[in-house]
Amino acid sequence: MGSAGTDDKDPLVIFTPSGKRGRFAKGTPVLQAARALGVDLDSVCGGRGICSKCQITPSFGEFAKHGVTVHEDALSEWNEVEARYDRVKGLISGRRLGCQAKVLGDVVIDVPETSQVHRQVVRKEASTKPITMDPATRIVMVEVAEPDMHEPSGDFERLKDALAQQWDVHQVSAALPVLAKLQTVLRKGKWQISVALFQPDEGGVAQILEIWPNLHEGGIYGLAIDLGSTTIAAHLCDLTTGAVMGSAGIMNPQIRFGEDLMSRVSYAMMQEGGATEMTRAVREAINTLAGQIAEDAGIDPKLIVETVFVCNPVMHHLLLGIDPVELGQAPFALATSDALRLNAPDLGLSTLNPQAQIYLLPCIAGHVGADAAAVALSEAPEQSEDLVLIVDVGTNAEILLGNKTKVLACSSPTGPAFEGAQISSGQRAAPGAIEHIEIDPATKEPRFRVIGCDLWSDEAGFAEATAQTGITGICGSGIIEAVAEMRAAGLLDGSGLIGSAEQTGTPRSIPTGRTHEYLIFDGTATGGPRITVTQGDIRAIQLAKSALYAGARLLMDQMDVDAVDRVVLAGAFGAHISPKHAMILGMIPDAPLEKVTSAGNAAGHGARIALCNRAARKRIEGGVRAIQKVETAIEPRFQEHFVAANAIPHKTAAMPHLTTVVSLPDVNFGASGGGANDDGRRRRRRG
Repeated sequence: MGSAGTDDKDPLVIFTPSGKRGRFAKGTPVLQAARALGVDLDSVCGGRGICSKCQITPSFGEFAKHGVTVHEDALSEWNEVEARYDRVKGLISGRRLGCQAKVLGDVVIDVPETSQVHRQVVRKEASTKPITMDPATRIVMVEVAEPDMHEPSGDFERLKDALAQQWDVHQVSAALPVLAKLQTVLRKGKWQISVALFQPDEGGVAQILEIWPNLHEGGIYGLAIDLGSTTIAAHLCDLTTGAVMGSAGIMNPQIRFGEDLMSRVSYAMMQEGGATEMTRAVREAINTLAGQIAEDAGIDPKLIVETVFVCNPVMHHLLLGIDPVELGQAPFALATSDALRLNAPDLGLSTLNPQAQIYLLPCIAGHVGADAAAVALSEAPEQSEDLVLIVDVGTNAEILLGNKTKVLACSSPTGPAFEGAQISSGQRAAPGAIEHIEIDPATKEPRFRVIGCDLWSDEAGFAEATAQTGITGICGSGIIEAVAEMRAAGLLDGSGLIGSAEQTGTPRSIPTGRTHEYLIFDGTATGGPRITVTQGDIRAIQLAKSALYAGARLLMDQMDVDAVDRVVLAGAFGAHISPKHAMILGMIPDAPLEKVTSAGNAAGHGARIALCNRAARKRIEGGVRAIQKVETAIEPRFQEHFVAANAIPHKTAAMPHLTTVVSLPDVNFGASGGGANDDGRRRRRRG
C-alpha cells in the first residue's frame, strides 16, 4: 500500500488546492497517498502522530467538478493516536491527522496552509505608492473630570463631555463591552485615558472601539484584505502612520469546493448547506490569516480595530453568508451592491478586536465586484488623458478601459491556470517554484530561476543555492513565460500544438500518448520532480488567456477603438511577468511595450487607500455609479473574440508593436506530421 493504484476500483483520492489525484488501495494512509502524488503535506515525526504537521480536512458530499461523491465512511474512523492528540493539544473541528486517517473510499482532501511544507509567498505585495492619511479610526487622549457628588453624572457622560471640549467630537457612542470596563480603565489611568475613536464621516457620530489607561503607545492597526478566488492576501497597516507592518497570504480554502467561481456557485446550488460550508471555511481562513500576520508583526491581534475587504461578487456573497445562487444565472443580480459597514462579530471574525469595524467596498454590478472598484480607486482611469486598459489578472480577471470621457468595466472568467492550478507541474508561488524561464531559440535548451534564489539555473552556485528548497514545480508566472518562450523558440506553433523531437530538433520534446511535452527539468535521479509543459497545460493557458483577451477586446468594441494608448497589468502577475511574454502569449491587445507597465497589487492598494483615507470611501462609492459595466456572459461577440484569441498570440489581430520586438517562427505541427510548410489541416488519427 502507499503507491498509486492501477485498479479502477481503488478509491480515488483528490487533494486540494493542488488538484493532484490518484487511485490508492484501501487502507492507504492519507500521508502516504500525498507523498506518492507529490502533494505538499508536512510531517516530521515519521507518521507516529506526534508532530501534528500533517493535519488534513476531508470534505464529504457530492463534488460535481471532480465527478465524485464522498461518503462519511471514506476515511477510517478516529483511532487512539488521534484521540490522544486531540485530548492533549486539540484538533480543529473537521481535521484529521494524515498519518493516521486511512483511505476507504473516494475522498476529497484539503491540505490547509499550516500543513504545507512550502508556505505560500505573498506575490500581492503592498504598493509603495503614497496614501494621504485620513483614517476613520484614530487614538485620542483625554482627561476626564472626576465624579462629583454635587454634580452627579455617569463616567461615560463625563467622557463624552471631555471629548467634546478637548477634541470637538460632539456625538459619541460605545458598545456594552467598552462601557463594562470604562470605570476600571478610568481609575487605573487616574482619569486620563486613550480612546480609539471610529468616525467614518466628518462631524458624524463617533464610536469608541477601545480604551486604555493613560497614554496608549501600542498603536492601532487595520487590515486591508484582497479576498480572491484562489488567494487571500492581507496587509497589516498602522492606522496612525499608514505604514505596512506586514503582509501575508494563504490559499482560499474554498478552492476545494471549486477552482473557479461558477463551480462554487454550482456547489452551493447542488449541495445542501454548501454555501454555509464555504462561508465558514473562508471566515476561518481569515481568522487564521489575521492571527498569523499579527504574530509575525509582534502585535496583539486585538489591536486590529478596522478591516477593509475587496473581493469579486461571489466571494463577497460567500463572505457575508449570502447564497450566491442568483449570480449563477442571468441577470446576475447582487443581493446588494452598495458599500457595507459591519462589525467583526457579524462576520465571525473573532481574532480581531470585538468592536472592530468592517468596510466592504461597493460592487459595480453583476460579476464586476469590489475588487474592480478597488482597482479603479488605485489607478483612477477616470483621470487619465489617454486611453488606458487596466487588467487585474486572477482566477476571475477584472478589466477596466477608460479615460476622462468614460470608464467601462467587465470581468472575465479566466480560471485558475494563471495561478498554477490545472497545470501538470503547477504549484502556488513558494520557494523552489520556477518563476522565470528562458529558452534558447537555437539549442531549445531552457534556463530558469526559482523563487528564493536570484541565480539562473545555468549559473555557478545554483545547485548549492537551491539545495534546501529544491526545484519543486512551476508557478503561474513561470508557466506563462514557459508557454511564451516555447512559442518564440519554435517549440510551439500558432495553434498551440507542441512539436515532436523531429519537428523541433530537440530531444526535450517527448511523446506522451498522442501528443508531446517539453521537458524543463528532470530531478528524478535525486528524488526530485520531473517538470514538463504538457499539451494539456498549453490548452489550459490558451483558455485562460483567450478569456482575458476577449474581455479586453469586448470593452474596446464598446469604446469603438482598435487600439489602446497604454496597458496596466495589475495583480500578482503584473509584477512578475514581462510585457513581452504577455504580448507573445496574446494575453493583452498589442501596444508599445514601453507603454505596458505594472501596477502591482492594485486591488490590494485600493483596499489600503480605503482603509487609510475615509474620503476615498466616499469617492469610490460615488465613482462606481459612473463606471459602465459590460456583461461578457451575454455579449455575443465575446465568444467570437474568445475563439480568435485561442491562437498564440492571435488568429487575426495584427500585432505591429510585438513584431518590432520579436519575430515568431512560422511553424505548423499539425497531425499530418508536417513542419513549417504543412498546410495545417489536421487529420483524424486511426486507432
